[in-house]
Amino acid sequence: MAGVPAGVVAAGGLVGGYGVARWTERRPLGGVALAAAGAVAARGWREKAGNGTAAALSAAYVAAFAGSHPLAKKIGAWPSVFAVAGGVALVSWALADRR
Repeated sequence: MAGVPAGVVAAGGLVGGYGVARWTERRPLGGVALAAAGAVAARGWREKAGNGTAAALSAAYVAAFAGSHPLAKKIGAWPSVFAVAGGVALVSWALADRR
């Protein structure tokens, strides 16, 4: 995935994981997509910004996933997923991808 910013991978994992879970009606399958994208993104963050930043961005990724659930009750599922995915991509760009 050389050349693809880690933030794009992370955002894609959040959107893709939800999409897979929704369309297949198999939540664990969506979790596999979410986890795989998170692992790829974490590797990219570590390579670009070091272990500490990678750990912080990985925590933000997990927090975005968790936070999307209560947010979905307020604004809807897809808007929530897109909002948290955009947030993760923005934070990733600021801390790692712009380097």
